[in-house]
Amino acid sequence: MAAITLPKTTSRVSQYTARKINERIFSATQQNVERLCGTDKETLAKRLEELDREWDVERAIQTGASMQILLGLALGIFLNRRWHAWSGIVAGFLLMHALMGWAPPLPILRRLGFRTEMEIDEERNALRILRGDFHSTNDPRQALAQARLSGGASVSGADLSDTK
Repeated sequence: MAAITLPKTTSRVSQYTARKINERIFSATQQNVERLCGTDKETLAKRLEELDREWDVERAIQTGASMQILLGLALGIFLNRRWHAWSGIVAGFLLMHALMGWAPPLPILRRLGFRTEMEIDEERNALRILRGDFHSTNDPRQALAQARLSGGASVSGADLSDTK
């Protein structure tokens, strides 16, 4: 009997995203880092704060699914019990997303530019490298490459807690 293998948590969303969309998202991240290269620490700190508030694709899917489930429950209570099936369908898609990384709104959200937490962290880490939080570089491409290699966890073992 073959075992079912689930995709890696870190790559499951990008696996179900069209290559061109993944490339566009990475290109936008790269442009953000290049645009901020050479700016002062205050400008970098402001962008880092924006990244802390950016909604990732997971949050968007969870919020949308929760709203749809609540809507189905409310319509089932106040209009017709059959609406409860809508809640069940949406919950099933949410489970599918949790396990496999795909849900019906995923392609739309990715086309709209919603990034994964790891993609946001790559930009955050690249900006911290440019800011000099770790060993500094003035090359935005090198900073982004180093941030990608770090996997969003740390850069050369350094603590990535914000050092404002």
